[in-house]
Amino acid sequence: MKKIVDDERLIYKVCSLYYQDDMNQQEVGDFLGVSRSSVLRMLQKGKELGIVTIELHNPRFYDYGDMEKRLERAYGLKDVLIVENSVLDTRQEAASYMFGSASDYLYGFFKDGDRIGVAMGNTLNNVVSTNKTYDGKDLMFVALEGSISRITVDGTDVQGNEIARKFADKFGGTYTQFLSPAVFSDRKVLEFFMKEKAVNYILDEFKDLNVVVVGIGVPDNTEHTLGKAGYMTADERRTLVEYGAVGDMCLQFYDKDGNTDEFCFFNDRVAAMRLEDIRKVPSKIGIAGREKKVEAVVSAIRGGYINILITDTECAQKMIELAEHKEA
Repeated sequence: MKKIVDDERLIYKVCSLYYQDDMNQQEVGDFLGVSRSSVLRMLQKGKELGIVTIELHNPRFYDYGDMEKRLERAYGLKDVLIVENSVLDTRQEAASYMFGSASDYLYGFFKDGDRIGVAMGNTLNNVVSTNKTYDGKDLMFVALEGSISRITVDGTDVQGNEIARKFADKFGGTYTQFLSPAVFSDRKVLEFFMKEKAVNYILDEFKDLNVVVVGIGVPDNTEHTLGKAGYMTADERRTLVEYGAVGDMCLQFYDKDGNTDEFCFFNDRVAAMRLEDIRKVPSKIGIAGREKKVEAVVSAIRGGYINILITDTECAQKMIELAEHKEA
């Protein structure tokens, strides 16, 4: 004789009452005239037979469409991607979510034939170091800063040439190196150096860019990549902050309005695509998160250095509050 717990029609009925009609196990048993233990066994059998499947939806992937639109309107941005970060996340976890989402976004954004400038730094290195893989596209990546140096940051090469190579490996295509040190001891030495044909080809490469991807630094951060890489002394960093520097991009510093004039003593010694030239690139993608980056991000937008933003909820919310406070 067939056991009651093997009757597939009854198993389906038990599962339907429990999962769809929200009855508890005792209520299902009373309704069908079977014991609670039989109900429990039939619920388990329902899973084994595939009558019931359990699907989990991670709440991390909330739709932040409304917040993204508010940021786009408030700051005149072409596009914004906001990635969830929670107070329960460790710093490493939050960064991992953002870098993975940024990698997916960039792959979807890049199209065959794009010529893309990429900056040095931990942010972009982390983006291309995710374990995500993609079908290769026909792309050209160009290092935005000079990157000839033996220096690493925490044992990792985060200079522009290496970042450009990693981008090509990750997304497909080729890359062009900027064969120069990143920071010179004197502006005139840099100017003389850039006249060499073996180097100044990079200026033509810069003119052809239609996308740039950059991280955004904060000069008063003691963990600043420039300092850790040996490109900037602690005294220089303090002087830059005293002069009003709130952010940097491509090794060049700017104030709260995005102006660079006060920082020529450092910026003019940097071998990199100039920020005023980055303004002319159609798509300028900035990647930055956390509250400490808010002023640097907003000032970069004011300067015209980014028009597409990939950020996290913490930074995005503070940016919205700042915009609404100014309107009030």
